[in-house]
Amino acid sequence: MRAAALLLLGAVALSGCGLRPLYTGGGNGAVANALANVEVAPIEGKAGWLMANALRDRLGNRGGAPTYRLDIRLDDRISGLGLRSDDSVTRERRALRARYQLVNVADGSVLLDATAGSDAGIDVVQSEYATIAAENTALERLSGIVADQIVSRLALYAQRRSAAP
Repeated sequence: MRAAALLLLGAVALSGCGLRPLYTGGGNGAVANALANVEVAPIEGKAGWLMANALRDRLGNRGGAPTYRLDIRLDDRISGLGLRSDDSVTRERRALRARYQLVNVADGSVLLDATAGSDAGIDVVQSEYATIAAENTALERLSGIVADQIVSRLALYAQRRSAAP
C-alpha cells in the first residue's frame, strides 16, 4: 500500500515537471519523420566516411526526396601527450570535432548551425601496427559518439519546431 502511494506521488510529481518524451509517436512521430527526411551530404576523408555512415544509421532515412540536408566539416587531430626521455611519445589524444549545418533543401536557408565533438586517449606502444589499430578504433568510436550528439541536437530542434504554433 505504501509503495503504491509513493508510486502515485512520483507520477504526479513528474507530470508537473515539464518532461516530455522526445520521440512521442514512436517511428511515426514528428521527430522521427523529421530525422528520416535528413540527407547527409558527402564528407571528405576516412573520418567523413565513418561519420556519414554513423549518421545514416541513426537518422533512418526512408527514401524519397529529403527535406533537409546536413552539411558537416570535420576536424580530426592527433596530438602527442606523454614523452619519454628519448623524446618519443607514450600517449596520444585523438580529437574529432564537427561543425554542422542543417539546411532547408527547398530554399537553402540554414536552420541550425552547431558543433559537436569528443576526444579519446590512445596508448602508444612498441608495435606501430598496434598503435595504428588503436588510432583507427578511436576514430570509429569517436565517429559514433559525435554522430549521437548531432542526432540528439537535430531531434531536439525537430521537437521544438513541431511544438511551435
